[in-house]
Amino acid sequence: MAPAQYQKPPQAPPVFTATPESLISDTFRLIAQSKKIQDDIVKSVTPENATFENVILPRARDDNEMSLESHIIGFYQAVSTDQKLRDASSDAEKEMDDFGIESAMRDDVFNLVAAVLKKNEKLDPESRRLLEKDHKGYVRYGLGVPPGPKRDRFKEIKKRLSEISIKFQKTLNEENGGLWFTEKELDGVPKDLVSGLKKGEGDNEGKVWLTFKYPDLFPTLKYAKNPTLRKNLFVANENKCNANIQLFKETIVLRDEAARILGYNNHAEFRIEDKMAKTPKTVDDFLNDLRSRLAPGGLSEKKALYDLKKTDLGSNGLSQYDDGNYYLWDHRYYDRLMLEKDFSLDQEKIAEYFPLDSTIRGMLHIFEQIFGMVFVELVGADRDAVSPTGEGDDIVWHKDVQVFSVWDDEGEGSGFVGYLYLDLFPRDGKYGHAANFNLSPGYIDHNGKRRYPATALVCNFSKPSPKKPSLLKHDEVVTLFHELGHGIHDLVSRTTYSRFHGTNTVRDFVEAPSQMLENWCWTPSQLKSLSKHYSYVDPQFAEEWAKTSGTSTKPSETIPDDIIESIIKTKHVNDALFNLRQLHFGIFDMTVHEPKTHEDVVNLDASALYNKLRKDISKIDGPEMEGEKEDYSWGHGQATFGHLIGGYDAGYYGYLSSQVYSTDMFFSVFKPDPMNPKEGRRYRHTVLEKGGSQEEMQTLEDFLGRKPSTEAFYKELGLQ
Repeated sequence: MAPAQYQKPPQAPPVFTATPESLISDTFRLIAQSKKIQDDIVKSVTPENATFENVILPRARDDNEMSLESHIIGFYQAVSTDQKLRDASSDAEKEMDDFGIESAMRDDVFNLVAAVLKKNEKLDPESRRLLEKDHKGYVRYGLGVPPGPKRDRFKEIKKRLSEISIKFQKTLNEENGGLWFTEKELDGVPKDLVSGLKKGEGDNEGKVWLTFKYPDLFPTLKYAKNPTLRKNLFVANENKCNANIQLFKETIVLRDEAARILGYNNHAEFRIEDKMAKTPKTVDDFLNDLRSRLAPGGLSEKKALYDLKKTDLGSNGLSQYDDGNYYLWDHRYYDRLMLEKDFSLDQEKIAEYFPLDSTIRGMLHIFEQIFGMVFVELVGADRDAVSPTGEGDDIVWHKDVQVFSVWDDEGEGSGFVGYLYLDLFPRDGKYGHAANFNLSPGYIDHNGKRRYPATALVCNFSKPSPKKPSLLKHDEVVTLFHELGHGIHDLVSRTTYSRFHGTNTVRDFVEAPSQMLENWCWTPSQLKSLSKHYSYVDPQFAEEWAKTSGTSTKPSETIPDDIIESIIKTKHVNDALFNLRQLHFGIFDMTVHEPKTHEDVVNLDASALYNKLRKDISKIDGPEMEGEKEDYSWGHGQATFGHLIGGYDAGYYGYLSSQVYSTDMFFSVFKPDPMNPKEGRRYRHTVLEKGGSQEEMQTLEDFLGRKPSTEAFYKELGLQ
């Protein structure tokens, strides 16, 4: 039972009781309400009497209230086990997007917004920002283009791009492919994984089904000794969503056409204009400078890994697999082997100290200490008590989902903060990566009352079994901490308007707060506090550990110092190759979105470009090196690249540029004492609470006390 002071949150959590029919009817109801508000404004207001209060504020409040339902309506397609519900969610999102496009292209409303801007009323800073962003939004939706064929074509493009985005992501979410292998072929892969795979029947008798889901894919690429198996799995994974190939191509062609209609030279110029970087040149210069700095280290790391491969194949009688190349399907395997051989880093041993449940509790405890928060898990009667329906099952969308009420501690005023949901295991039809989804934003309503947010982490970690809990590799611990960082950003944000809530910042800043928090996963004291050997979690787990380990000596309860030391030492091992891989994504993104002419993007072979750039930038070989003539048409990785369709277009560089800011913040403020509560709370109030309510550069400067610097970033990468 939750402590008494936490049993009655002032706001109920959302419910997840929708049907396919209700999703559609609710969508049309929301659209009708919003359209009426816009129509009423146009009927009752003229440019002469237009003000912030009678033109901007009613629509902002409608946006606030609409988002409470619309986010959840669109969320079902990422998490529901019901195909019909997912389909209805996708259909509803398309209706919402189409309505959004229609609304964004209303001349009558735009004329009133322009009149308000021209009057230059005295407004608070966030309202001023809302007005300016509102006005700019109409211009970016083509209302600077005279009515006629060009504007009609722009609208047509926007609607088609919305359709493509929904269809592309649906294909990714519902991807259910894999390959059949014999257990002998899977030699080296952890037995726990293999034993949990689906067993074959009929023609596949004696085989197991290995999916492309991360908990199957990554460990197999890391541990499978058979190079042919790793190659077949890697190449098949690069071709798992080939229905998206044409959709990706159509997207980049349409984006370029739309940008040129608006008077931009390309889509990248259009997209980056309102980000921190401002121009594609700034981005290209940053990426190319980083590429030239990282390339020598990447080649050196590749040589060391190839030498390890050569020795390994020779000692195992597999020299026929050594043709002088170091392949993409070699990398996870030999990177892992190098860490084991040179740094005594055993990822399976490390994972024993990070059972998912206790690791989450440890992470939440860290956030409680540094940010002044309290997390209360809602189970059993507590769920029933907070549910608007009285049924606790109604406040989650799946039985595996955990939900927490989140509060300020006494030092922060003991107030309510919001709700946090954790959906951590893979299942059919579910979003396949790790991400944070806002379910309902925070804002100030028309009565001046605070509306509290709800946020969800959707991940895909291995499921627990009766004999062993879900265990996290160290990189999965980092991923979980990163996504929880987004969740905290979403929870503690305090903005007037939902438009600026939480992670609604520019894309080349949004990753910085979460990337900054990743540093806690590389700090000895925090690793120790997060850890708990799984044999201490449950007597049954202890019995199983004793049986499989072959020793009666109990392991230490927390992770030993020598293992922590090994983890810390490996932070930058093969770091150049890792960052070159990120550069491949970023440079590919920029290349497809800044063609010199429209004909160039029409004639572009995106698959060949993706694979050629990967070879040139990451320095690692693909199947193109196996034949007599280089052929880059072997895979279609861009068809699985959801980021470039889902909002990171001409923005993937943000993962790297955000690291500049995140590293600067950590090394300047937190490195001496990561658990400093005074600095943690200052960070919460100065950075996280602001969301996108002010210029992100201003947020950074307020926290750092100066302009951000690249010095810590390059120093951390060993490039300075």
